[in-house]
Amino acid sequence: MISSAATSPILAVLGGEHLDPPPMWLMRQAGRYLPEYRALRAEKGGFLALVYDSVAACEITLQPIRRFGLDAAILFSDILIVPHAMGQDLTFGVGEGPRLMPALLDGVFDSLIPAPERFAPIYYTVRRVKAALSPETALIGFAGSPWTVATYMVAGQGSKDHEIARRLAYRDPSAFGALIDRIVAVTVDYLSGQIEAGAQTVQLFDSWSGSLAPSEFERWVIAPTAAIVGRLMVRHPDIPIIGFPKGAGAKLAAYAAETGVDAVGLDETVDPAWADAMLPPGMPVQGNIDPLALITGGETLRASVARIRAAFDERPHILNLGHGILQDTPIAHVEALLDMVRNGERS
Repeated sequence: MISSAATSPILAVLGGEHLDPPPMWLMRQAGRYLPEYRALRAEKGGFLALVYDSVAACEITLQPIRRFGLDAAILFSDILIVPHAMGQDLTFGVGEGPRLMPALLDGVFDSLIPAPERFAPIYYTVRRVKAALSPETALIGFAGSPWTVATYMVAGQGSKDHEIARRLAYRDPSAFGALIDRIVAVTVDYLSGQIEAGAQTVQLFDSWSGSLAPSEFERWVIAPTAAIVGRLMVRHPDIPIIGFPKGAGAKLAAYAAETGVDAVGLDETVDPAWADAMLPPGMPVQGNIDPLALITGGETLRASVARIRAAFDERPHILNLGHGILQDTPIAHVEALLDMVRNGERS
């Protein structure tokens, strides 16, 4: 029997192989830049309704695979499903972003009534997507990392500098640590459920890790991530884990060495040559085209792709963006990116 890693380029790279050309998927590849997504959302209603509608979420997950033939599908969902399952009320207002109630300004979550049944439609989506994919296309599950999830839970919404969560972490590290520990436990169960439903790899999104001082990064990003990775490895030793600590900068090397993740995602601010020199030899990397370079297209995009591919010429590499694809990204530029990569263009 041929293993999934042998038939899936993404899984082969996560297993340590260097492929030329590199396999590719794009963060937020299923979403607002696609007309088919906008049509389905207009038909079905709000964002959260789509996430919990397994048939619709499956369709959205598959849309970029049908259109572009990317090497992986990533589950259409949201990182705030975890606090929703922990008992916070979750809404998405038009043009306002997510709201979580009650805000845990003191870090205490004892009054929340857990609702783990909210994970069930997500698992059903994973099963539907997995059944629809060819063996060559990997299925990626995901969750938010504890620090990033906690910033929303404490403030009740997103913020620019995550000051409310940072203040709590400094003022009452015991209360904040208890919240982090609870997020870790729920996240392990959630990702394990995705894996049991068919996810072949999972990614931890730490979108706001760049807001922390080095000692706080060690405490609230590295340690909780290591806890998740360690527990998942016990349950699912053959499932690779991708860590994406956006904004980590120079702390990226410690993250890669200390968390136990199998691969590291690089945001667009990371010099790929520096990353190749600083990260553990042979560790797979993912990234890191600037989403604005994709919007610009042409020679800007071509030069970015060439620079990244040259830096990782001997390292296992998944080509991706440095963050999520933007709403005004021209579809023609995504098609051009695929063409230049798959045709082996370097300069």
